[in-house]
Amino acid sequence: MTTPIILPWPFRSSLEAATWALLAPGDRSYIDFSRPAGEAALVSPDSVSWRVFKNPLSLFIGGVTAVIMELAEPRVRTGVWEHTTFRVDPIPRLRRTGLAAMATIYGARSTAEAMITRVRRMHDMVAGTTPSGEAYCANDPELLNWVHGTVAYGFLQAYHAYVRPLSQSERDRYYAEGIPTAGLYGATGAPTSEADLEMLFDATAGQLERSDIVFEFLAIMRSAPILPLLLRPTQHLLVRAAVDLTPRWLRTILGLNEHNLHAWEAEVVRQAGAFADRLVLESNPAVQASRRMRLPADYLYVHQTPIATNTLS
Repeated sequence: MTTPIILPWPFRSSLEAATWALLAPGDRSYIDFSRPAGEAALVSPDSVSWRVFKNPLSLFIGGVTAVIMELAEPRVRTGVWEHTTFRVDPIPRLRRTGLAAMATIYGARSTAEAMITRVRRMHDMVAGTTPSGEAYCANDPELLNWVHGTVAYGFLQAYHAYVRPLSQSERDRYYAEGIPTAGLYGATGAPTSEADLEMLFDATAGQLERSDIVFEFLAIMRSAPILPLLLRPTQHLLVRAAVDLTPRWLRTILGLNEHNLHAWEAEVVRQAGAFADRLVLESNPAVQASRRMRLPADYLYVHQTPIATNTLS
C-alpha cells in the first residue's frame, strides 16, 4: 500500500493555486467537480481511469504525446491548426482541453454530457480542405476514432511509464472504460483494448506524415509559460518525455528519433510522477469528485502495487 502525501500549508497553498490556474481557462467554463452531491460520473470511482487521471504530471506528458500523434494525421492537423487559437494563444486552449478531459472522467454525468454536446456543436463548424486537397470535418467518426485512440494512449502510457506500471488487464479495462464517452463524442470505432489500439495504429499508419507543424507545436510546449514558475525549468524535460512515449515507428515518420530521453532523465521523471501520484490536493478534480461521491479525499491515493508488464513500442 502507498501512503498519501499531505504537504505543510505553505507548500500546499502554492500547489493548490497552481492546480487551480491550470484548470481555470479564464472564462465561464470552469467546472465545480464537487457538485451536484452524489451524482455519478460517466466513469465509476473504482475505474482505472479515475486513478490514471488524478496525476497532473502524467496528464501533461500524455497530453503532449496525444497531440503529437494527432498532428501526424493531415486532416486532424489542418483542423486543429486552422480552426483553433493554439498558435497565437496556446495556454487558454490547453486549459480548456485539460478541463474537458477531466470533466469526462470526474465531472457529474449531467455536467459532462452537457459539455460534450457543446463541443460537438462547435465541431460541426470545423470543416475544410487540407493543403493537399483532402476534405475533412471535425465530427467525422474516422477522425474522432483517431483522436480518441491517441488521447487514450497518451494518458495511459504516460501513467504506465512514468508513474506506476499497469497490468495488461488494467490497460484493457482502461480502454473499455472510455467507450461510452467516445460514443457521446461520435467516435463509433474507438479502441476497446490495447489490441484494438494496435489495429487502429496499423490501419492509420499509411495516412500519417511528417510536418513542420509538429515541430512548431513542440517549440510552443517547451517555451509557453504553462507550468507553475517553480516547475517551469522541468517543462523542456517533460516535453521530451512525451516525445519518447510516441511509438517508435511514428517517431521515425515524424523525424523525432533524436529526441529520446537518457535513462537517468527517464528515472527523474518517474520519481516525480510517483511523488505526484501520492500528493493529495483539494483543487484536484479527482479529490473534488471523490468528495462529491461521499468518498474520502485520499480514496484514489491508496492502492496496491501492480505487476509490471511490457509497453507498446
